Amino acid sequence: MKNYQRVLCSVMFVVLLASFLFPNKPLATKWAYPFVVWQDYIYVVSEEYVTEVDKEIGKVTRYSDMESLPGNFSNMFKKGTKYYSIKGISTDEAIAVEESEGRYIKADREGKYEVRSTFDGFFDGQQGIIKVFILAILGILVAFLIFKILKNNRGKR
Repeated sequence: MKNYQRVLCSVMFVVLLASFLFPNKPLATKWAYPFVVWQDYIYVVSEEYVTEVDKEIGKVTRYSDMESLPGNFSNMFKKGTKYYSIKGISTDEAIAVEESEGRYIKADREGKYEVRSTFDGFFDGQQGIIKVFILAILGILVAFLIFKILKNNRGKR
């Protein structure tokens, strides 16, 4: 019975330590505003409608209101929604997004778009190296404790 208590205490210790190393993050993303991504730039959807569009320049390739995705991504418009250049305005400034048949809404360019993953920043720099080192030591320690307990249990039979 004493061996099971050691294993339980060891596992609880590892879980507790891991909870500090891997803080709980929400699974869903909360967006500050509706946007589209085109050619690796994020365009914030405005409330302004555009009447003079020029040519089709792309379309939404991926949609999600839960996570950040690569490509021509949007958190508002479904896959297949078309992007257009606006007459007299550079695409470096704004683009038009087809909201419905013949109705286009302006999206203003905000900046470079970067896809973020759950582990971004976790393994960066000196803290990341320390976290990996601690996890490796903990794994070895737990494996060693389990091996010792199993070895002691075999000797008692």
